[in-house]
Amino acid sequence: MFVRTGYFTGDPALVDAALDGLRAEAVGLLSEQPGYVGYGLFADRQLGIITMGSWWTTRQAERDSDRQLRGRRDELLAPFAGTATVDAWEAAEVAQAPAVAPGSWFRIVRFDFPGADAERIAARFREDGLPAQQRIDGCLGGSMLLSTEDERGAVGVLFVDRAALIASRGPAAEIRARGMRAGGLTLRSLEEFETVLLDVREP
Repeated sequence: MFVRTGYFTGDPALVDAALDGLRAEAVGLLSEQPGYVGYGLFADRQLGIITMGSWWTTRQAERDSDRQLRGRRDELLAPFAGTATVDAWEAAEVAQAPAVAPGSWFRIVRFDFPGADAERIAARFREDGLPAQQRIDGCLGGSMLLSTEDERGAVGVLFVDRAALIASRGPAAEIRARGMRAGGLTLRSLEEFETVLLDVREP
């Protein structure tokens, strides 16, 4: 699968209005596009960050949908977003519960990696990193996204609620350190977000 992510920052006082607009329209707009299989919307209300990801069956479907929808996306975010970053990725591994109750939280780790090692890094996550995360109480699943061309990657893990996310920080730190060392990766950021909306469909 292929994924388009957006990362937007702005005035925290304007976050809720932007989220309301996205909640009202995003899934409807996306689901009209061929190849759509999912969408996640996440927020840090205190800092003023909105991040989102849409999932597609093919790279062409991701690109076509971006051309169709970027104007409306920009309109929905215009009052809030002082900065905007949109990226495209390939999903190297995905394992997530098909239904997620309200109240879940999301952790994302961003890293750099040697592009030639993409397959090895994905295999290690599949065989070690993801199963280790899934053994943590409250874990609902996770995914690894890679951009071989840019030599950048991200791992996202979903937890049933904020308490489970907080309790997972110690075990997750150990898994993260082990994976970074073994993969020769460079950590760029570690962030946690409230899940605002999650729509998961069968490919």
